[in-house]
Amino acid sequence: MPWTVDEQLALSATQAVAAIQSGRLAAADYMGTLLARAAALSSLNALTTLDLPGALAAARRIDALPASAKAQLALAGLPVVVKDNINTAGLQTSAGTPALEGFVPSTNAPSVQRLIDAGAIVLGKANMHELAFGITSTNFATHAGPVRNPYDPSLIPGGSSGGTAVAIAARIAPAGLGTDTGGSTRIPAALTGTAGFRPSVGNGGAERRYHDPDAVVPISHTRDTVGPMARTVADLALLDGVITSAGALPALALSGLRIGLPAPLWDGLERQVDDVARAALVRLEAAGVVFVPVAMSELEQLNAMVGGPVAIHEARADVLAWLVANHAPVSTVAELAARIASPDVRAIYDSVLADALGAQYAAALNHWRPRLQQYMAATFAAERLDALLFPTTRLTAVPIDDVSGSSTVSIDGAPPIDTMEAFLRNTDPASTSGIPGLSLPAGMSASGLPVGLELDGPLGSDRRLLAIGVAFEQCLGGLPAPVL
Repeated sequence: MPWTVDEQLALSATQAVAAIQSGRLAAADYMGTLLARAAALSSLNALTTLDLPGALAAARRIDALPASAKAQLALAGLPVVVKDNINTAGLQTSAGTPALEGFVPSTNAPSVQRLIDAGAIVLGKANMHELAFGITSTNFATHAGPVRNPYDPSLIPGGSSGGTAVAIAARIAPAGLGTDTGGSTRIPAALTGTAGFRPSVGNGGAERRYHDPDAVVPISHTRDTVGPMARTVADLALLDGVITSAGALPALALSGLRIGLPAPLWDGLERQVDDVARAALVRLEAAGVVFVPVAMSELEQLNAMVGGPVAIHEARADVLAWLVANHAPVSTVAELAARIASPDVRAIYDSVLADALGAQYAAALNHWRPRLQQYMAATFAAERLDALLFPTTRLTAVPIDDVSGSSTVSIDGAPPIDTMEAFLRNTDPASTSGIPGLSLPAGMSASGLPVGLELDGPLGSDRRLLAIGVAFEQCLGGLPAPVL
């Protein structure tokens, strides 16, 4: 019996692959449904490029394979979206900025190539906060535009990987890739009711889980990483397993897990976020999770000494290296910056070009970051914690700022604070210290908006952290799809 459109749109990535591998669903039919969905929902500005002929041709090639060959492909026929700062051969990689509009790399980023080798098909490139330097995905470039939250198009979806999150939440694609420097997979996941993963980075080298050198328009080689995004944590584990050749997730039960609740990251929350998060704690505790309050009184101060100086100082050299390595249409960071369209990003690049935090960089990287890493590791060890848990963001999605892109927000009537600072507070420590972080849906707020919970784990605990996330997901359940 033919699949209805609604049945196809409801499929998770894991379910879609199983249906295509078994022959119950034609990859070309599924792709056609999603491409039509993308066209119908173009006003969300989730995508900067839609590869209609290429994606359909690739899906037909999957359908033409014998059943035995399809069974060998872990992602057979799976449509994915890829953030527009990740290199894709034959498709634009513009990082949402005018100077790179229309630029097409010659090769795929390694993480993209591994998905393709496993049978995935790139449906299109996902919109983003310009040059990834923001958390709203309000982009002023004419070829991009502001990404809109499918639960309320007047609101931000979070960023910088907002387009990937919106495409997944709006059922344009079941999964995709984003990037994460300070929270850019996890923040939009939280605000759109989806799941986002930041893999371990550590100090680079063998500690770095995903290796995509010179294949992502960067901010900071110390902090940047590609990360999978999907509607379920199980789907994140599927993509992560393909990218890293990891085996099955470890068997894990909720009962007896020791989960730390870091006090600074539960403070100053929007009331409706706090309500949803604490209701989730009640359900998880009833399932046997042991919650351990941890003071972590030095966390915010240590993180503040690292984050800005590393990102602002490294951006200039790292972006230049990408421009040169990829034979980009502009050859200097100054040329790139001169054409930035978004006011908030232009202001940040003024600091980048002036190396405004350069004097703080050496201490940030060589003193404060190791101290933060040691502090995090000691917390996990001393309390025998499997993970830390807290709301991914302090507040739900806020209205789109079509003047500056990211100005200030007020939490429950408190004095206004910087929007980026407000949304980054909880996600940034994992990024700065290089440990893995995972956001999954916690529930819906009283105003009908998604709320996310973040799990952070010790360095290198990625597969176990994903297994914990799957167990939490099974306890908490998913969120209703947006009405579009």
